[in-house]
Amino acid sequence: MANRLLGLVTLVSSTFLLMMAATRLTLWMMTPPEAALAFPLLLKAAATGLVFDLATLAYALLPAAVYLLLVPRRLTTSHYHIWLLRLCFFLFASVLFFNACAEYFFFDEFGTRFNFIAVDYLIYTTEVVGNIRESYPLGPILAGIGSSALLLTWLLRNRLNQAAASTFGGPFRRTGALLLLPALLALGAINVDQSAISTNNYANELAGNGIYNLVAAFRNNELSFNRFYRTGHEKQVLARLRTLVTERNNRFIDPAAGRFTRQIRAEGPEKRLNLIVVVEESLSAEYLGSYGNKENITPNLDRLADQSLRFSNLYATGTRTIRGLEALTLSLPPLPGTSIVKRPNNGGFRSWGEILAAKGYDNKFIYAGYGYFDNMNAFFDGNGFKVVDRANFATDEISFANIWGVCDEDLFRKTIREAGASHAAGKPFFSMVMTTSNHRPYSYPDGRIDIPSKSGRKGAVKYADYAIGRLLAEAGREPWFKDTIFVIIADHCASSAGKTDMPLKKYEIPLLVYAPQQIRPGLVGQLMSQIDVAPTLLGLMNQSYDTDFLGRDILKADGATPRAFISTYQKLGYLTENQLLVLGPRQYVAQYRVNRQQGSMTAVPLEQQQLDDMLAYYQGADYIYRNRLNRIR
Repeated sequence: MANRLLGLVTLVSSTFLLMMAATRLTLWMMTPPEAALAFPLLLKAAATGLVFDLATLAYALLPAAVYLLLVPRRLTTSHYHIWLLRLCFFLFASVLFFNACAEYFFFDEFGTRFNFIAVDYLIYTTEVVGNIRESYPLGPILAGIGSSALLLTWLLRNRLNQAAASTFGGPFRRTGALLLLPALLALGAINVDQSAISTNNYANELAGNGIYNLVAAFRNNELSFNRFYRTGHEKQVLARLRTLVTERNNRFIDPAAGRFTRQIRAEGPEKRLNLIVVVEESLSAEYLGSYGNKENITPNLDRLADQSLRFSNLYATGTRTIRGLEALTLSLPPLPGTSIVKRPNNGGFRSWGEILAAKGYDNKFIYAGYGYFDNMNAFFDGNGFKVVDRANFATDEISFANIWGVCDEDLFRKTIREAGASHAAGKPFFSMVMTTSNHRPYSYPDGRIDIPSKSGRKGAVKYADYAIGRLLAEAGREPWFKDTIFVIIADHCASSAGKTDMPLKKYEIPLLVYAPQQIRPGLVGQLMSQIDVAPTLLGLMNQSYDTDFLGRDILKADGATPRAFISTYQKLGYLTENQLLVLGPRQYVAQYRVNRQQGSMTAVPLEQQQLDDMLAYYQGADYIYRNRLNRIR
């Protein structure tokens, strides 16, 4: 009987490990040629991956351990026992096949195994399930998963029958107790950071286990900077930060109080101009002809670039929409873990919205979808904005929508209506407008462009470009147009996958500032971050204000060292003209010499001054956030 039980455990374990190996092999075949995965590195990834597979298996066997410890005798001697065992194995096999399919599609979309994005997918099931249904043939996929699991269960029926013939007794209890030991060992000896086996990010992904990564991401939603990251002496870090944020047009209000609040004093009269900031979903700079693309998929934006103040070296702070919105609104470097947008108590910041609201602006966050997604409504409502999302669209205001939201044309028509209402009320307005069309399933109204809907990313980009052309054409007929600044910027790039942890080219985004009667066209080539956008725009409007921003007005930088901030969920990057420093958990720090035009990186020795500047921003930002020093008193 004991042999039968151990045979069942062996059967389940073998099935699990073979499926994990097949999944890993499939993902390896999906890696791009530039991944440059040499055979020794592949062997190391496979060996490390086996360790993580075994650790995951140890946890997966815990339900079996509980069953063997607690199953009553009358059930094991019942003729229903064989059917229960078959059902359990069928469900187990279904989960394995489902996981393999999910990992395939996730890797195809994001270039990584499951991470914090997958955690969000489990939380926001309405949008995510709808997106999957609109993007993939869900019925055939689920039918294939069920059929495969059923076939595997039938093929292994004799082995399952033998295990079910075991009767209640000591072997059940002993086997169950033994199955607890591997889980305890895995808990004490294995952690997700051990999958980082090299500087090649694709190798690190192959070395992990998707299920293990998913659980780890769920547990590590917010990371303590002081606990997990390299830090400096607090007083020195904060003193250095004060020097870095000091500029010729600002002064600290009350430095003795420990706050970083400063007064920005503009030169000349204030311009009470309207502001429409269009945050384009996943609009990488590489798609625009004005940034080097040769495919002519953004003709409107390329014409607009010649008529705008164009910033050619802007880097997104992260790889998620909420990272971009956080940087634009709060002007704060990215903190490890999830964005502040999704954290509790995320209101009352000294934000872009709060500054303009205090000046009488009618602020609105206008979103194509439902703003409860990623906690956006709560964030903007708590930081100086009125929320206008899909729930505020009348039926006749929607001509086309998918699971993520209304199409860009509908969103921009709503934006124009809301601007007209503010203007009619005699108020200047600030609208932060978040689009959704450039997102899988890449669907949009027919007949607008020469690429059919649902054809892929390029079609979605070209439709987004078409809609922006319509926005400016229709807004140009409005009485408030001549007093309005239009800002076109992306939340993040279309893809963040690459050979390195932080592929620089996957963080480059466009920034166009268009106001034909207010701002002279030109080109600004200085390296800058998303956190610099708000102070730069406020500077263009000659606004005087109190601020806790850590970003700077790029047009008044006066010789300050150009820098940008980029991040993944756990890794934090500090980019200068030709250097990149990376911080990670477990006190990880590395420095690279970079060629930003090519995106190449070479490891170099750590420079203490660079590290001091990086810690001033990141550790300083964490200190300010934890001590609520950038909140309105």
